[in-house]
Amino acid sequence: CSISLRGNMRSFPSLPREIMKAFVPSPRSKVKRLPKRAHYDRESVYAILDAGFICHIGYVMGKQPFVTPTAYWREGDSVYWHGSSKSRMLLQQEKSPEICLTVTMFDALVVARSGFHKSVNYRCAMLFGRPYKVEKPEEKLAKMEAFVERVYPGRWNQLRPVTKQELKAMTVLGMHIEEASAKVRTGPPI
Repeated sequence: CSISLRGNMRSFPSLPREIMKAFVPSPRSKVKRLPKRAHYDRESVYAILDAGFICHIGYVMGKQPFVTPTAYWREGDSVYWHGSSKSRMLLQQEKSPEICLTVTMFDALVVARSGFHKSVNYRCAMLFGRPYKVEKPEEKLAKMEAFVERVYPGRWNQLRPVTKQELKAMTVLGMHIEEASAKVRTGPPI
């Protein structure tokens, strides 16, 4: 049996035709374990991204790999995240040639009579690309408005204006999604 932990499985509107072209998997993004669960179409990948709020970003600092959780949002074929302009993570990602960003949605426990067949239903997306810094203050402000409106629809117009110092103290990074794959497990025990 499946026990749903997310009762609010939302449906997502269809995407415009021009961005519906599927991602072409490469050796790094191709799902190898249980490939029948793989999805490379943008609608599947973007539905997962649009359902989540926290991503994990993998990058290398020196010779040490790091994975950092952070809030994110998607606009078209790009994802964005923000933080302090003094953030070690953001300063490093700004210099990173490539990063890996993942989002996982945990949907249900899958309970079986055998411990071997227990599982979880999930949806996850893995993205690859090159991070870039949003430099122009007006663009950075627009990105922050998009973030606030995604998390708290209608809230941006209720907030006091962002100060120049706040804008200066904040870094916004973005990444055009160059490569992506999704993996989804649904249903009862196998």
